[in-house]
Amino acid sequence: PAFGLFLFTIARDPLRIIILIAGAFFWLVSLLLSSLIWFIAVKASDPRDERLQKGLLIFGVMFSVLLQEAFRFLYYKLLRKAIEGLVALSEDGCSPISIQQMAYVAGVGFGLMSGAFSMINLLADALGPGTVGIHGDSQLYFLTSAFMTMVLIFLHTFWGILFFHGCEHRRWWEITAVVVMHLTVSGSSFCNPLYVGSLVPSYLLMAAAAAWAYLLSGGSAQNLRRFLLCK
Repeated sequence: PAFGLFLFTIARDPLRIIILIAGAFFWLVSLLLSSLIWFIAVKASDPRDERLQKGLLIFGVMFSVLLQEAFRFLYYKLLRKAIEGLVALSEDGCSPISIQQMAYVAGVGFGLMSGAFSMINLLADALGPGTVGIHGDSQLYFLTSAFMTMVLIFLHTFWGILFFHGCEHRRWWEITAVVVMHLTVSGSSFCNPLYVGSLVPSYLLMAAAAAWAYLLSGGSAQNLRRFLLCK
């Protein structure tokens, strides 16, 4: 599904490809910075203190989420400046791409890079040594991880639309909602290996975020009905 989004909505437009790559780069920088902070914190702590190590892991996840959203805001500011430059250079005084389209493409960029790193970790685990579930654990690790990766890609896409809309119209509660949803989805991963505790809330939030983003983008129930009926 993520490849389909890229292929049918982004791949044919060079400007959208540039925005997508830049968005992926911003997400990557946020991950590197949060990983560096977590690495320093772990090295400076007592590795034998399991409670402290678990607390540092929770801190690392929450800090990474906040840093990703901070970089999403920085990317919005950068794209806003880019739109002003495009308008100044255009002959008709109009930007060749709207802020809503930028929000969508930037969200896909964040999501694809997030999904790519998730898949790299999964493939590294799949190479072994060991067999999943050999000690009685769930054998659905790879399947549920794939579904979780997919939902995160879509969530980043919808979050990008909601976040940019909140910044554009100064609706800070929309930005707060994105941060809270991101923290909730990331925090639900601590329910694993009880995968129902992470997958179900994540997909429910994805459905809510998708409907919200659809409405903010100008969608309506009538348009959705026409699309489903191929009219």
